[in-house]
Amino acid sequence: QVQLVESGGGLVQPGGSLRLSCAGSGFTMEDYAIGWFRQAPGKEREEVACISKNGGAYIGDSVKRRFVISRDNAKSTVYLQMNGLKPDDTAVYSCGRTGTCWEWYEYEEYDYWGQGTQVTVSS
Repeated sequence: QVQLVESGGGLVQPGGSLRLSCAGSGFTMEDYAIGWFRQAPGKEREEVACISKNGGAYIGDSVKRRFVISRDNAKSTVYLQMNGLKPDDTAVYSCGRTGTCWEWYEYEEYDYWGQGTQVTVSS
C-alpha cells in the first residue's frame, strides 16, 4: 500500500536548521510530485513547497529564500531543508503525493499523506 513517512522534526533554536525527509513506499515515487504542508495549533493549514517529477521546485511565499525542497528518486525520498527557522515555523509538517505541482497549493490535489512530523522553534 502507498505510504509516506516523514522524519527529521524536532526542537531547534531560532535561526537554526532542520532537514525533513519524506520517504515513500508502495508506489514509484519518481512518477509523482510531492508537496509539504504545515499546520500549527489554531492556524490554517499552509502550503510550504512542492517538487515536480523532474525536480522543479515551488516554494511558498512565507518560507521563500529559507526553505529548499529536493528529491532523491533512488532513495524514494523528498527532503525539505529548512534554514533560518523562526518561532512562526513551529507546526506539524506533512508530505503528500500529487500528480503535478500545477495547483500544488491546493490540499485537495493530494491523494496520500504521511502522519506528519513536529517542528518546534523555540529558545
